[in-house]
Formats: sequence, structure tokens, C-alpha cells
Amino acid sequence: MKLLTYNFLTSKCIRGVKVGHPLKLNIVEKKIVNADFNSEFITRMLPRLDWGAICMAATNVGSDIPASMPSDIQNDAETLQKLHHILLEVDVVEGTLECPETGRIFPINNGVPNMLLNEDEV
Repeated sequence: MKLLTYNFLTSKCIRGVKVGHPLKLNIVEKKIVNADFNSEFITRMLPRLDWGAICMAATNVGSDIPASMPSDIQNDAETLQKLHHILLEVDVVEGTLECPETGRIFPINNGVPNMLLNEDEV
């Protein structure tokens, strides 16, 4: 699972959950997959990113980005490169996602997050 995907996942479909985002990411196994850098793609994704969730993910993968999105990030090549690495090159193979409100654990196996709910959770 790419961390770009993680940015969009939520557990708000669970009964009683109001926000369900950001999910707590626990990485057991990850791999780095090289991808061509495309600053235009990263720049276009910026408005769609939950910066706080991406900061937490960056910490989990041992990378550091500013705590708040820089106002001139489009011109900050170093931060765009770091975002590219975090979002597109880090692939979570095994781990878990945890709902911040209920503590429900969703497994990640072979890079696929299983977010199917039981009948009593819907």
C-alpha cells in the first residue's frame, strides 16, 4: 500500500464513528520502490493531502517533513522530493491501520489493507 493511498483511507463507515481519520499506521514490513520524480503530480496532490496524517506517516518511515505545510512548497524542491519518496516510493507490505475513535484494527497483508467490516459494525 502506497502512503498516498493511506492519506485517503478512513473508518467513518463504522457505526458511531464521526471522523475516522487519520488512521494510526503501524508498519511491520515495508519496501522501497523507485519511482520517477514528477514535481507537477506532487504539487497537484498538495490540496488533497491531510498534512498531519502525512507527517505521522513520514515519522513511521523514518523521514522528516515540516510540521506544517510550507507556504511556498511549490518552490521547495527538497520538500517535494521528500513528499514524493513518502507518498510514492514507500510501499507498506505488512502492518495495521487503527481507527482513532474505536481502536478497530484493519490488517495490511501483501500490501492490501483489509477494511471490510463485520455486520455488527455497519
